[in-house]
Amino acid sequence: MCSESPESSQHQIVQLPDFPGGVEAFELCAKFCYGITITLSAYNIVSARCAAEYLQMTEDVEKGNLIYKLEVFFNSCILHGWKDSIVTLQSTKAFPLWSEDLEITSRCIEAIALKVLIHPSKVNLSHSYSRRGRDDISCNGAESQRHKPESKGWWAEDIAELGIDLYWRTIIAIKSGGRVPSSLLGDALKIYASRWLPNISRDGIINKQAASDSEADSSSEVISKHRLILESLVSLLPAEKGAVSSCFLLKLLKAANILNASSSSKMELARRVGLQLEEARVSDLLIPSLSYSNDTLYDVDIVMTILEQFKLQGQSPPTSPPRSKLGFERRRSRSAENIDFEFQESRRSSSASHSSKLKVAKLVDGYLQEIARDVNLPLSKFIAIAEAIPLFARLDHDDLYRAIDIYLKVN
Repeated sequence: MCSESPESSQHQIVQLPDFPGGVEAFELCAKFCYGITITLSAYNIVSARCAAEYLQMTEDVEKGNLIYKLEVFFNSCILHGWKDSIVTLQSTKAFPLWSEDLEITSRCIEAIALKVLIHPSKVNLSHSYSRRGRDDISCNGAESQRHKPESKGWWAEDIAELGIDLYWRTIIAIKSGGRVPSSLLGDALKIYASRWLPNISRDGIINKQAASDSEADSSSEVISKHRLILESLVSLLPAEKGAVSSCFLLKLLKAANILNASSSSKMELARRVGLQLEEARVSDLLIPSLSYSNDTLYDVDIVMTILEQFKLQGQSPPTSPPRSKLGFERRRSRSAENIDFEFQESRRSSSASHSSKLKVAKLVDGYLQEIARDVNLPLSKFIAIAEAIPLFARLDHDDLYRAIDIYLKVN
């Protein structure tokens, strides 16, 4: 920028280092000074506000200055619109420090959270807003109904456009309101994961998708970003059991394995899967093994951890006879009386329902049939998985015998 000194005809250069918003923002401020009409929108309000702050266009200089007018527009127009609030929040990424200092980011997040907590009919979606249609396929292949306009989770797909840092803060603000059911929060996390996390095939290969970052990014940078997203989503999971499906949790666990996520994130996912393991499918448990210490196809250790978590849920102090006597009873012929005795013991030693244990037993035997085909699977791990299920939970042993037969033929 040049200025002309009254004492000299020479131009003097005035430098504005680190000017927020660049030429466009400066031009907007200059037009305001000369009384030229300026156009404001959700796309340029942040840069204009930061530029005005940089130039100190305050009320102390002149009444009705640019900062005042921008604040009026921001509070009365931007924050009242649903889409405008999201677009403005996204644009704060270009000026993170300025936006935090001016409380633009926090005010946008608060406005979005408040709109989620009120009835959808009271939300002004702004004239430029149009919902993007996208089919969501649930774990069982059925089309999800949750993203239709009349759904209570109408907001989830829109805020899924936010980067993970802003998304995390927005979800925390929504959760703190205490009005959104945990199931809807779980749905929102699933939508975000499908938007930003890579598709992972059964054999552990990460497939490209439209949401991937620039191809110029190195592989390690992309993996680091995906790891951050996954670990952030794990920290946002609702505490209530059943808020998200076992299918979704196991997909996250598979991704955590491949992305080398923190052990705490893996353990948290394993714990949550264990709480509702009866909902899982065999294919969900086939988590690729990426450990250099063994050559097995699947990560059997993490499944063993899940089974341990399943057995631990709601355990009460033992009321069963001494182990030696119990072992003697189990070695006897499995008469109807013995089966009933073990069933009664199991009900007293665990709060997990009998039907859940029956389902998990069926699941584990199916899982054993799959991993039994791995020539590198140690016998000790095969036995450990098989014995993780209490005897009473197997009404018959056909599936277990089939798994043993497969293992013996392969090995």
